[in-house]
Amino acid sequence: MTRLAPPPATAAPPRPARRRARWPLAALAALLLAAALIAACVGAAGVAPADALGAIAARTVGGTSPLDPIGDAIVVDLRLPRILAACAVGAGLAVVGVVMQALVRNPLADPYLLGVSSGASVGAVLVLVSGLALVLPLAAFAGGLLALLATLGLAAAAGGATPTRTVLSGVVVAAAASAVVSLVLFWRADGDAYREILAWLLGSLAGASWQTAPIALAGLALALPLLASGRALDALALGDSAAGALGVDVRRTRWMLLVACALVTGALVSVSGAIGFVGLVVPHAARLLVGAGHARLLPVAALAGALVLLVADTVARAAFDPRELPVGIVTALLGAPAFAALMLTGRVRA
Repeated sequence: MTRLAPPPATAAPPRPARRRARWPLAALAALLLAAALIAACVGAAGVAPADALGAIAARTVGGTSPLDPIGDAIVVDLRLPRILAACAVGAGLAVVGVVMQALVRNPLADPYLLGVSSGASVGAVLVLVSGLALVLPLAAFAGGLLALLATLGLAAAAGGATPTRTVLSGVVVAAAASAVVSLVLFWRADGDAYREILAWLLGSLAGASWQTAPIALAGLALALPLLASGRALDALALGDSAAGALGVDVRRTRWMLLVACALVTGALVSVSGAIGFVGLVVPHAARLLVGAGHARLLPVAALAGALVLLVADTVARAAFDPRELPVGIVTALLGAPAFAALMLTGRVRA
């Protein structure tokens, strides 16, 4: 009786892909904490790191703050909510950028592709010219949601929410909303209202407070399901036919992810305005660190986006004291050369 030979020994499995993402995650987390501490300390009123940490600890767990009441208020009531808002907005925009680029299979996709930011701009501009700035986040979110419904409705009416139809519908809605914003600016905006509108349209976190920062954090919480969509995004990146063969309900998954992206973007934009380049450039930069697998890419992009926007906002706030730049100008100044460098090195291909 012939004895069957044992199966050949297999080579040791390659190092799990998750390990490849551990060092970028750890490095980005450490850099983010350092950047947050620096942001809490720098500004017109400089604060020592130990004093800033002591003031935050005293407010959160109790005790005596090492700072006087004015310094304590600057760190805890002005800078800390702005830091949290910057991290939440940056992380959320980067995650949405990754998802949008996978859904429409376009390296130029960003969180504003569906016209959400333009719709939010309409809502924000209308309340600012009416003197109702207190309801600005709500109005901006409502405008973004209406823009989403218009985009998806137009795509469905044109034959279905395929990547191409969705992109084209977003372009149409964004153009219409931009025209409304321009018309309102031309007829109604003047003086302080014009300056507030301009700052919001350029993107700014100057208005972040303990009333608005939770909105940005809620937007980031809405992005948590997107962080778990790595396998579906990997399948969709192969094309609809391949994704269907792998068991993905392409139509249902795409609609759910598009709606989630728009809701997250609307919540974030309602706090910060339309901050460009974070959701476009950060996903491409994150791919350089961990590759194209979305399970690894999404958390790395979230941390990188938070770090980039926090640094940009700190520069916008402190580098040109006593004047403050809208952070959207800083992200554009940094993002445009970075994206050009990625293109020239072949890291971004259409």
